[in-house]
Amino acid sequence: MLVGDIPATAAHHAPDVVAVQFQDQAMTYSQLRDRCWRLSNALLGIAAPGDRVAILAENCPEYALCYYGVPGAGMALTFLNYRLSPAELAYIIGNAEPTVLIVEDKFMGAIEAIRDRIDVRTIISIGAPVPGSLAFETLLASGQPEAPEVAVDDDDLAWLLYTSGTTGLPKGAMLSHRNVLGAVMNALVSWDRDDGEVAKPVYMLTFPMYHVAGYALLIQHLRGQAVVLMQNFDPETLFATIERHGVTATSAAPTMIAMLLDHPSMSRYDLSSLRNMGYGASAMPAAVLLRARERWPNVRFATGFGMTELAGNVMVLTAEEHDRALDDGLPILNSVGRQMLLSQVRVVTEDGRDAPPGTEGEILVRGDQVLSGYWRNAEATAKAFTGPWFHTGDVGRWNDDGYLWIVDRKKDMIVSGGENIYPREVEEVLYRHRAIREAAVIGAEDPTWGEQVVAVVSCRLGETTSAADLIGFCREHIASYKKPRAIVFVDELPKNASGKVLKRELRERLATGELVLER
Repeated sequence: MLVGDIPATAAHHAPDVVAVQFQDQAMTYSQLRDRCWRLSNALLGIAAPGDRVAILAENCPEYALCYYGVPGAGMALTFLNYRLSPAELAYIIGNAEPTVLIVEDKFMGAIEAIRDRIDVRTIISIGAPVPGSLAFETLLASGQPEAPEVAVDDDDLAWLLYTSGTTGLPKGAMLSHRNVLGAVMNALVSWDRDDGEVAKPVYMLTFPMYHVAGYALLIQHLRGQAVVLMQNFDPETLFATIERHGVTATSAAPTMIAMLLDHPSMSRYDLSSLRNMGYGASAMPAAVLLRARERWPNVRFATGFGMTELAGNVMVLTAEEHDRALDDGLPILNSVGRQMLLSQVRVVTEDGRDAPPGTEGEILVRGDQVLSGYWRNAEATAKAFTGPWFHTGDVGRWNDDGYLWIVDRKKDMIVSGGENIYPREVEEVLYRHRAIREAAVIGAEDPTWGEQVVAVVSCRLGETTSAADLIGFCREHIASYKKPRAIVFVDELPKNASGKVLKRELRERLATGELVLER
C-alpha cells in the first residue's frame, strides 16, 4: 500500500461515511477518493513525478486532499509552518525547490514578501481568488476522478517535513511512503482501540496539519471513521465542535488540555460523547492529568513518544496503564511507556553498548518508519545513523519492566506549547544585536506553555540594552513563538575549561531564583 491508496481503500469499506468534516462542509470517503484522484491527475499536468509540492495553510479540506493527492502523483508534499517568518519560509522553499506552491489566501502576503527570493513555477491559491495564481478548485476540476497512471514505489519520497537543527538551519526530514505507512501501521496495531461501545466513532484533529501529528488523519481514515478538522486550536470552538458532532476521540498537547480545563465556558457545553484523548508533543504534568480525569471521568488518556524523523510514535503508554498509574500512584505515569510492536528502541551508552535499566544513554530507533534521510544533507544523514539505527539525540533510561523515561531533550531543545524551539537558532539572532557579547538560551518551566524561552546574556563593554528591546529584536527575525519571553542579564556566562557554556548550571540557578528575569 502507498499513501495515495488510503482514500480508495477506505472508500471500498465505508463509501458514505464522512471522511472530512470541516465547519459546514462534509466530504464522504467516496468523495475524498475521487477528489484525491482528481488532484493527482491535475498535478501531473503541471508538474512531474519526483517534484516537490509545498503547502502553506491552516487545517482545511484542501490540506487533506494534498496529504494523499500529492504523493499519489509520485510527488512529495512539503509542509510549511504558517507561523514562520517570511525569511524562514524563504529558506525552506529555497532548499526544497518545489515546482508548485499551494497557499491559503490569508498567507499570500507572506509569499508576496519573498516572491523575488523564491523560484516557484506555479502558485495555487486556496480561498479567495488571488491575481497571478490558479484557484485550487480550478486545478481540481482539471483532473479526472480516476486512479492516476503513474509508477510510485514504496521508497519514493511522500512527505518532506522541516525540523530545525542545532545549527539553526532547518533540515528536511524525508519520509517515504514506506516510512509514513510504517508509522500508521505501528499505531494501528499498538494503540488501544477503545471504541467498541461507541455506535458512531468520530475523531477530531486539533493539531496543525503541517505537524507530523497530522499522521493521525491517516490512521483514522484507514479505520474508516468520521473525522472532524479544526481549522486551528480555539477552546470554545473545540467545545462546540465536540457537542455538535458528537466527537468521541481526539488528541492534544498538554498545554492545550490545560487551557481547556481553565476555560470558563467549558461547563456550558455537552462533552459527554468524548471517550478517548491522546496527548503528546511535550510532557504532561501529573497535576494537569489528574485535573483532566476529574473533570472528564469518562475519558481515557494515552500518550506516546515520537518525532518528525520517525513519522509518528514509537513508544506508547496506554489508557489501561494510565488508569493503573493514576489509581495506584505508579511512577510509570512520568514515562513514555513501552515499545510499540513494529518499532525497535534501544538506549545505548557512549561506547555503543545497551544501557542496563536505570542507566542513562542515547535513544536509538529502528523500523520502517524511520526517515530515509535529510533532504540534500548527506552529512547530517550520516551523523544520524549507525547502520540501521537512528540516533534521536534524546537521553533516556529504562526501568526493569521495559518502560522508558526521557531524561533530557536532544541538544537542549525547548518545547513550548507543543512547538520545538532550538536554542542555537535564537542565540544566533541575539548575537546579531549590537549590544550582545554572549548569549545562552534555555527553557524554564511555564504553567501554560510547558516551557518558556529564557535568554541569558552579557553585554559588550560600554553597551546597554533592555529586555523589551531584545525581545522585540528577536520578534523581527524569527517566528514570534521562538522569541525569548524573558531576559536575564549577567556579567559573564559560566563555562567549563574548554569554554563551553554550562547551560545545566544556568537552569539550576534559574530554578533556585538566583537569576532575575526581566520582561
